[in-house]
Amino acid sequence: MNLFDRIYALHKELSSARRPVSKKSLEERLECSPATIKRIIRDMRLYLDAPIEYDREYNGYVYADAPEARFELPGLWFNESEIVSLLVMEQLLESTQPGLLERELAPIRKRLEDILQGQQLGTGELARRVKVIRASARPAGEHFRTVAGALAARRRLEIGYHGRIRDALDTREISPQRLTYYRDNWYLDAWCHRAKGLRTFALDRIQAARSLDGAAHELPEASLDDELGSSYGIFAGKPAATAVLRFTPEAARWVADETWHPDQTSAWLADGRYELCVPYARAEELLRDILAHGPNVEVAGPDALREAVAERLARAAGQYDH
Repeated sequence: MNLFDRIYALHKELSSARRPVSKKSLEERLECSPATIKRIIRDMRLYLDAPIEYDREYNGYVYADAPEARFELPGLWFNESEIVSLLVMEQLLESTQPGLLERELAPIRKRLEDILQGQQLGTGELARRVKVIRASARPAGEHFRTVAGALAARRRLEIGYHGRIRDALDTREISPQRLTYYRDNWYLDAWCHRAKGLRTFALDRIQAARSLDGAAHELPEASLDDELGSSYGIFAGKPAATAVLRFTPEAARWVADETWHPDQTSAWLADGRYELCVPYARAEELLRDILAHGPNVEVAGPDALREAVAERLARAAGQYDH
């Protein structure tokens, strides 16, 4: 642990303690000698105006009570692991959506890398050694910043939206609720003032967007989760049925470790198969995931879903009957 990390660690220890922290505890937690503890405290008092006081009863240190506010280190302080974590997050974003927030994040990345270099912890390696493979990803579109800005400011948006199903451009006034990154693509969950209900919009299908002066219609977080998170996949709505899927022992080695839905239930069958029960409202996305397992899964119910899978498999097989 270097000096920077020890200052940070000492601040966290004193900030979270309800009573003075003994010298012995600080030496153990900061992994340093009594002399080093004294030097850190001296430097924090001298250069950072830290109100650290010695308590004879506990033979330890404590932050003096400050009526106006609790003492905080000036600026933003991160330890080594936190800096690395932030750089990994930035690299993940750059890998999944190149250029999306490059202008905004570049100065932050430079400062974090300078800190790592100053602490002789290396710099520039993460960008070369973190690889993200995208699958079926679409660009976020040119209106990501406008959407994110209105979301943060809690303002309404007017968007021009070209839906794939109807293949038509539509203008809507919406209240953005949250951004969702799902299967390598960005979606906006929003209250549609025309439909008077929650809708999910793919960001890549937003053709125009402008922030309005009106305050966004607010919905409780619990309502969003109940409406948008209770069914399978990206589709909103209360679950209309529960799919009962039975995977072969071979496929179960992978599927048993996967979470298809937060409310799923599962069980191992006597013949070694794995039964997974998943609630869903609309079957489109679920059908694609079931079909991806081909002969390694059987839909035991409901009948409508079983028939839909059988019909699609028959049509697929029919492509090769010639």
